[in-house]
Amino acid sequence: MKKKIKEVLNKLNSLRKNTFLNTMKIKFIFISPKIETLIAKMPINKNILQPFGYLHGGASITLAESVGCSLSFINLEKSNYNIFNIEISANHIKCIKKGILFAKAKILHKGKTLHFIHVNVYNEKKIISLCKMTNIILKNKIC
Repeated sequence: MKKKIKEVLNKLNSLRKNTFLNTMKIKFIFISPKIETLIAKMPINKNILQPFGYLHGGASITLAESVGCSLSFINLEKSNYNIFNIEISANHIKCIKKGILFAKAKILHKGKTLHFIHVNVYNEKKIISLCKMTNIILKNKIC
């Protein structure tokens, strides 16, 4: 089982190449054995700060959506589907200026068409944002 999880992590990280995830330096670091939880990390740098020097809320949401959609992706039984986020909401709890940001996504509902995901965005010490999102599962030929 550990070998399969390592393979899935490697696949997710290889899919980042030439994408926004790579630009944001998002890296997947953990998958739970039952594939209901996924964790990724993202470094905070000057390019993702708002004008007052704090982490931009959009960067937190980018990390949350990336991890949540990836969690849906690895939970699909067939590969001929696409995942799209159709709703995300975030409550930003704390502000930070530097460090490493983590996102822990947990799948709450895994239907055939919709997945509901909860994402905690945090640093080494505290929760930064709480997010919930809905992903839709569509056949590849739709888009």
